Amino acid sequence: MSGMMRLLAMAALVAMMGLGLAACQDDPGPAEEAGQNIDEAMEGAGESIEEMGESVQEAAEGN
Repeated sequence: MSGMMRLLAMAALVAMMGLGLAACQDDPGPAEEAGQNIDEAMEGAGESIEEMGESVQEAAEGN
C-alpha cells in the first residue's frame, strides 16, 4: 500500500507543478518580457554576424 500512496503523491505533485507552470505562462511579467527581448536581440546579432562572415568568405574566394 505504501508504494501506491507514494505513486499517488508523486502524481499529485507533478500535476500541481504543471498547473503552476501553466498559470505562469498566461501573463508574462516585465522580467520575462525583457528576457524575451534580450533573446531576440542576441539572435538577430548572431544572424548578422553569420551573414557578415559569409560575405567576408565570399569576398576572400573572389565571388
